[in-house]
Amino acid sequence: MPSQGGRPTARQGPAGDGGIVPMSLRSVHFVVPGGVDDPAAPSGGNAYDRRVTLDLPGFGWRVRRHAVPGDWPRPSAADRAELARTLRELPDGTVVLLDGLVACGVPEAVVPEARRLRLAVLVHLPLGDETGLEPSVAAALDAAERAVLRAVPAVIATSDWAVRRLVSHHGLAPDRVHVAKPGADIAPLASGTDGVSRLLCVAAVTPRKGQHRLVEALAAVTDLPWSCVCVGGLQQDPGYVERLRARIRAHGLQDRLHLAGPRAGADLDASYATADLMVLTSYAETYGMAVTEALARGIPVLATDVGGVPEAVGRAPDGGVPGILVPPEDPAALAAELRGWFGEADVRRRLKSAARGRRSALDGWATTARSLAHVLGRLASDPGRTP
Repeated sequence: MPSQGGRPTARQGPAGDGGIVPMSLRSVHFVVPGGVDDPAAPSGGNAYDRRVTLDLPGFGWRVRRHAVPGDWPRPSAADRAELARTLRELPDGTVVLLDGLVACGVPEAVVPEARRLRLAVLVHLPLGDETGLEPSVAAALDAAERAVLRAVPAVIATSDWAVRRLVSHHGLAPDRVHVAKPGADIAPLASGTDGVSRLLCVAAVTPRKGQHRLVEALAAVTDLPWSCVCVGGLQQDPGYVERLRARIRAHGLQDRLHLAGPRAGADLDASYATADLMVLTSYAETYGMAVTEALARGIPVLATDVGGVPEAVGRAPDGGVPGILVPPEDPAALAAELRGWFGEADVRRRLKSAARGRRSALDGWATTARSLAHVLGRLASDPGRTP
């Protein structure tokens, strides 16, 4: 049958299964962090990796996943050697997709394979953009990432903003940097609580996600009847978590602001279902998958204006904006917008209407997989690579 919607030519599956399967699948080896499936440390990058592993076969690519253990992007010598061994054992000309968290900090393992293998690096977050690193560490990671990304023939970013950032910051040729934005699964509309007071933040509790700024903003509006649940991993930076808890206690917010830890599946769905407003106070985001997860349920967003977040917020088909963006270093602006949310019914109605419109226009994960498959196809057919 002819190809439709960018999918590979397909045939009827085995008798009795009624399925449609591709005539033939090419193989891509996908190198991901060892903790990609760890429910205690969820992340947008891990969720993206898992999802495209499932969806790429529908676009002609069988995924052979290699989960490499290690404290990436700064692994032990043994874990670095394991990554090098994994790549070294792949046959010449193999198409390999590497998660940037694994690849970008270890040019000594990746760069020597860049002429022999057909490598693409998927950058979820530029390494130097992580908050809280010592300047010398950030500089070293930035230099390592530059060496890796300049050596490989294809780089994939998760937003148009991230493409521009990587091209300008690392001096990459624009035609080698591609975008594959995260998709979203449309979910039932959130019923909310009372339509205004339940705030939800979905993000790992780390300095980059900036929950301390959320605490300061909420401390300035204690006269308003809000409650807030922060859903996200608590293990990545225990010191930051303890300082955040101390700040919550100092402001007397412990009965209204709850650090719930990681949630997934039905538990995460339940958290979204009762939310009236999504809040995100990050210092850096290449996209912001939690934003589109909220919008996929018709939940408006209040977020910092950083990186790819404006792309994730987007617009409804009628031009309405389903969120409010505030400067990243201004908890007072966040508090002022919260007062507007609580005090102005017209603002809430406008935001909720735009969120429902944006929900209907979100791209699904098939669009993401199609974009990745296109890059992999170009890589596989590039005559300039060593076969």
